[in-house]
Amino acid sequence: VQLQASGGGLVQAGGSLRLSCTASGPTFNSYVMGWFRQAPGKEREFVAAIKWMGGSSSYANAVKGRFTISKDTAKNTVYLQMNSLKTEDTAAYYCAAGRSLITSVMSDPAKYGYWGQGTQVTVSS
Repeated sequence: VQLQASGGGLVQAGGSLRLSCTASGPTFNSYVMGWFRQAPGKEREFVAAIKWMGGSSSYANAVKGRFTISKDTAKNTVYLQMNSLKTEDTAAYYCAAGRSLITSVMSDPAKYGYWGQGTQVTVSS
């Protein structure tokens, strides 16, 4: 499994960005795709996740109502639409894939076996 993240950039507070994560490899039907972020000096934290089959999703409280995770199965791509961005959203954002994860562990980065490279999101005030 290989993951390629893109879409980061510099945006003013209140603005929007859309991140993309394109996956390649075997079928992803049993996978959960997640987005995590890591700011300098901080631990990697959960942002959002979505089940490849069914599409049920989960969000961190800090981004609920502002971020939306979605998928395009035909393109093997997962998106993270980020609206109303805040300076505290500044971080490197990583996409990840985990196999057969149950809902209760979707926010645990240790459960994800595959990671893409980070894409930097910088929100200026």
